[in-house]
Amino acid sequence: MKVFMLGWEFPPFISGGLGTACHGLTKALSNLGVHITFVLPKSVDTGNATHVHMLTPQSCRPLPAAGTSSVEISEELKNIQFHTVSSPLQPYMTPQQYQKKLEEIIKQKKLLSGQSQQMLDQWLEREFETVTAAAGQYSGDMYAESHRYAAAAVHLALLQDFDVIHAHDWMTYPAGIAVAAVTGKPLVVHVHSTEFDRSGEHVNQMIYDIERRGVHAANKVIAVSYLTRNILLTRYGILGDKVEVIYNGVEAEDSSRISAHQVGIRSDEKIVLFLGRITMQKGPEYFLMAARKVLEEIENVKFVMAGSGDMMHRIIEMAAQMGIGHKVLFTGFLRGEDVNKVYQMADLYVMPSVSEPFGIAPLEALNHDVPVLISKQSGVAEVLTHVLKVDFWDIQEMANKIIAVLKYPPLQMTLREHGNFEVRKLKWSGAAQKCLRLYQDMAAQVAT
Repeated sequence: MKVFMLGWEFPPFISGGLGTACHGLTKALSNLGVHITFVLPKSVDTGNATHVHMLTPQSCRPLPAAGTSSVEISEELKNIQFHTVSSPLQPYMTPQQYQKKLEEIIKQKKLLSGQSQQMLDQWLEREFETVTAAAGQYSGDMYAESHRYAAAAVHLALLQDFDVIHAHDWMTYPAGIAVAAVTGKPLVVHVHSTEFDRSGEHVNQMIYDIERRGVHAANKVIAVSYLTRNILLTRYGILGDKVEVIYNGVEAEDSSRISAHQVGIRSDEKIVLFLGRITMQKGPEYFLMAARKVLEEIENVKFVMAGSGDMMHRIIEMAAQMGIGHKVLFTGFLRGEDVNKVYQMADLYVMPSVSEPFGIAPLEALNHDVPVLISKQSGVAEVLTHVLKVDFWDIQEMANKIIAVLKYPPLQMTLREHGNFEVRKLKWSGAAQKCLRLYQDMAAQVAT
């Protein structure tokens, strides 16, 4: 089976769970013998566009001069060939714009208390070091860039031999539709998130229209949860038999724990972790409101917020105004080994998302033997039993459950042991097998 896969992110070019999901799924498909051509847009310096550096998951190698380039990478991805498309696409803010924003924050620092200033200084130092990665998503003319990507994908597709097209999330849907039109191959679109998850009722009409065209043009639609499937049926008007639910998975990690005092946290302090984009969808303000209630009962707790996003400035100010700034640590955007380290230090992971199509981070936390508290408004709540669940808006109940985990070691131990056992069943291999069956069914229908 040969698959022409369209994805907007792949490690290390990631801003969230989409890149993690693409890596896990393609690796598992490769292990099943599926051959994948992965087309990835990559920002390049337009002043230095004569060559592209494709940084693979294992190595960084220069590629030949061309508008598109490809490279064969590590043994674990031996059946995957990557193509990068030259694109001026930038994060939400360019590094220069983001640095200017940080400088504006510094000017306002004098309004904060001494402890809050110290906390802000630590975060700013981290952000200046990782400024090119911290913004997280995309800006510029997204509509034009998604169609530029589509044109390049069509050009590449005409040079490739494949059976099925697999497009991940809205930015690749125009490309998937175009490639299907010129090749006649079946199209599956993979919905990791919808515009209603990202924006609530205030949707971006352009993005919604692209999503709607994509799911209606596809031969099959993969939803990451029944929560997402229901949104597709009710908000996008597609038939239920067209949508297949395939849950995300997780890869095994070393669950050994490290000492928190290495990062300025006392050995007697508990650590409650928020890891995700600091944006409306993820509910960071609910995390802070619950934190304040917890601190009224327990003093020796630090709340770590790992991530970045458009609400970062507001959340830092909110922590200061609540008087808990000295108890909240902002790490900025984390990747690679830093993510593993922050899980290894945590006593509890909290995901208070307002609307979460799935949520890979809770699986990662369980994989590191960290107890988990998630919102009931998340797709991953459908598959996890040995975790604590709460409505994202129920701040008091969220605080009560955090306190219970921190105060009662037997509860924490039970959640660790049962949660880790449960997550072992949620592997990318299972998701890959379901995708392969879907590919085979679609290819067979075309053949007949």
